[in-house]
Amino acid sequence: MINDYRCFFCFNRAFEKLLKREKLSSEQALSFTHEMVQFYMENQEEYSTPQLARELHLRFKKYNNQEDPYRTEKKQSNDVILNQYQKFKAQVESSEDPFNTALRLAIAGNIIDAAVSETYRLDETIDHVLNSDFAIDHSNQLKSAIQKAQTVLYLGDNNGEIVLDKLFIETIHHPNLVYAVRDQPIINDATMSDAHYVGMTPLVPVISNGYDAPSTILEQCSDEFLRLYNQADVIISKGQGNLEGLLESGNEKIFFLLMVKCDVIAKKLGVSKGDFVVTRYFNPETLEK
Repeated sequence: MINDYRCFFCFNRAFEKLLKREKLSSEQALSFTHEMVQFYMENQEEYSTPQLARELHLRFKKYNNQEDPYRTEKKQSNDVILNQYQKFKAQVESSEDPFNTALRLAIAGNIIDAAVSETYRLDETIDHVLNSDFAIDHSNQLKSAIQKAQTVLYLGDNNGEIVLDKLFIETIHHPNLVYAVRDQPIINDATMSDAHYVGMTPLVPVISNGYDAPSTILEQCSDEFLRLYNQADVIISKGQGNLEGLLESGNEKIFFLLMVKCDVIAKKLGVSKGDFVVTRYFNPETLEK
């Protein structure tokens, strides 16, 4: 189970921004802070970081009475990428290696993460990922596995990023690919309504994973999702949140695609914060790049 003392300070920074943005009263802010610290202290050994994030965000919603505090940010991030979609599509189609270019764009989209930062430099990140080596590069293995697979399950992550997932999926053009989203709003992660908004649902079947953590927590997922998860020949896991939930699952069919956003995960993977990674499931104790 991935958990680390540094995760607590990451939660602090995220909720400090939320408290300021939502303009809670001093009394409300203090009450939530006490509740957050107490819950963390009582559950840090039992819950993984994504599970803690879920529980803390559910508690925050009681203070601002909003089911989806990131609604505006999610739409804005989707619109930013949708407005440039034809440009990115042309870039992929004119590329010498459309698969690799679309893959890199999809990973670049992983920078859009409201839990980490409310601001991001998408154009700069895209330029960087298109012109740099992956810290772990199993992209050829991924391409080969997709070509051989009867079924592919693609685990979505954030809004904005989902639009570039769509471009990658169009490029893969696999006849039996299913895209999975969160069951309910959590931070800026994609849900079914977001998949409708960006046009993912006409492209491929989209299902909910049955849970509202910012990750894939198998013991909490729906039977429908678990059936597809167990049957899929290839599982594409986007983002750090999904990696945190699945890294120790032992499932060798998973390929993790992400930008590494913290030192905790960087150390776990044997890379540096800010690196781009395409890695097949591995034993974290015997990492082979």
